Amino acid sequence: MGYWGIAMGMAIESANIPLPSEVILPYGGYLVSTGRLEFYTVVIAGTIGGVVGSGLSYYLGVWGGRPFLVKYGRYFGFSLEHLALADRWFVKYGEATVFFTRLMPIVRTFISLPAGIARMNFSKFLIYTFLGSLPWSLLLTYIGLVLGNNWNSIEPWFHRLDVVVVLGMAIAIIYFWRNKR
Repeated sequence: MGYWGIAMGMAIESANIPLPSEVILPYGGYLVSTGRLEFYTVVIAGTIGGVVGSGLSYYLGVWGGRPFLVKYGRYFGFSLEHLALADRWFVKYGEATVFFTRLMPIVRTFISLPAGIARMNFSKFLIYTFLGSLPWSLLLTYIGLVLGNNWNSIEPWFHRLDVVVVLGMAIAIIYFWRNKR
């Protein structure tokens, strides 16, 4: 996995496809500890990937709106409770909600959809997303760097995770293809 792999993984995660950044970025940090990658380039790749994937989710929210989330949100882990919570946060904290939720596990990936539904200014959305994704990428990459050689003890699990992700994506594609007919 190089910089493109990190960016793609983060884009996938930020587009609400379950591929946790808590795995991708620390592994990138581990690769930094071995000298194969550069720390700040990993952080930037993760941040840019997160912004790209979040932009896709934002436009999914614009395009499909609330009816899309109500009908299909459960297929990618988004519930009506998530939507109600996001609505409350937008009312209470405004557009800064995007920034603050980028710093929270789990919630960080879902906020793009409600931002799109609310038709938040896209430029502001991108700025808040970048500013919130940067410290997240920095922290998780640093954790991987600090883990360094101890990373090898958990590395075999990633290959198993790859199989699970690929199988899950194949099943989802088949499911949507069959139900579309």
